[in-house]
Amino acid sequence: MRLKRSDLVAVFLRKRIVGHDDELNEIITYGDGQKLMMNVQPASGQVAAELYGERLRYFANAKYVGSEIKENRNELDGICLNVAPEDNPDYRIVAINTYSNHLNMTLERIKQDGKSRSKRDEPTQSETR
Repeated sequence: MRLKRSDLVAVFLRKRIVGHDDELNEIITYGDGQKLMMNVQPASGQVAAELYGERLRYFANAKYVGSEIKENRNELDGICLNVAPEDNPDYRIVAINTYSNHLNMTLERIKQDGKSRSKRDEPTQSETR
């Protein structure tokens, strides 16, 4: 599969580095950004809606042709899509599916504090009153 050049956007892959603090809590930082060209689209469709429900708006699908990203190696790495390469990533790779000559990836938006956006992180109506 060839990706159409006009559909490609520049993103920066930032590899995940897991460290530990004094109490052995995980501290996640990201390495330097590496520029890649991907086709990124919002997640949509009936299957995705059933999988993610209301969180669907926080997911995107990406297609990539190249050798910098590998299945079982780059899951949870950061992607700088709408932020500068030196900022913390705004998306992380959740799933990578390898096809004959391209990768399909599912990206999830990351909150600014580093946690993923999930329904359990959002306040309920009773908490906001």
